[in-house]
Amino acid sequence: MKQYLSIGELLIDYRQEHTLSQLDLSSLINVDIRTIQRWEKDITLIKPDKEKEIVEETLLPYQLIRNLNAAVPIPTYYDFRIRKYSLNRLNNDLPNADWFKDRVKEFSNRIRTIELSTDKDFIFKDLILQKNKQELISRAVLSKAIELLPGLNLIIMDDFQNYSGHCIVLPLSIEVYDKLRRQEIKDVDIELTDLVNYKTQEKPVFFNYDITADCNDNVFYLAHQYLEFFKNIDSKDYEYCSYTMRYDSYDVNNQLGLELLWEEPIQKDILGQEYHPRFYTGNFKSYFDKE
Repeated sequence: MKQYLSIGELLIDYRQEHTLSQLDLSSLINVDIRTIQRWEKDITLIKPDKEKEIVEETLLPYQLIRNLNAAVPIPTYYDFRIRKYSLNRLNNDLPNADWFKDRVKEFSNRIRTIELSTDKDFIFKDLILQKNKQELISRAVLSKAIELLPGLNLIIMDDFQNYSGHCIVLPLSIEVYDKLRRQEIKDVDIELTDLVNYKTQEKPVFFNYDITADCNDNVFYLAHQYLEFFKNIDSKDYEYCSYTMRYDSYDVNNQLGLELLWEEPIQKDILGQEYHPRFYTGNFKSYFDKE
């Protein structure tokens, strides 16, 4: 993560990450180009009524904007690759998996099942970032996954009802799972007919397509609800798998009892941010047995 000391510095890096000119950004958020220039030089601050519009158009976390858009900015770390902020370097990485157990009674009322009619723009913008602009699953596949598995296809908002993260899980047939394992297909190749009702399967398969949030606390709330599902699932014989590009998830996946089946070389984006495609498989039995 990079530490930002001003809103201007953040906006400059945002434009670089997305290959935008000052004119492009001014058109995106409906302001004069001279306003962008003043913001980037930290001559003027963003007006409060404009902050939310910027958050919705750029998907920059609202708290990050608020921290930096102040007469006395609060220095804040931020990573464009995983869209996550933190206030100090110690909180940059994901915590140990035992963190979820230590806060077992903590839930958030800011989480709900995804509603594509209202959430699709936020989610697909974020997916483009998480998947490094690679091709995505179709909206039809996501819609079917939500219908079949509402308890694991979740969105989390912040206290001001701004988008903060999501969790997307696809219930797959065992045949498609085997193809993913053998690298015969990619996640983008998953079709509607590959999704099944997990309750009717002898060995259910849950494919974590994406889980992300804008800070560790929101990662916790999503992951906590996520793990509660598997802790209470009727079928104890299930398979979980995940194809992730997050560089910060390696340790926690190992701690959760997942096996790294294969990985691709570490790559870097235009800002030098790393992403590391990896495929994990297994289940959470050993993790829960340690309680």
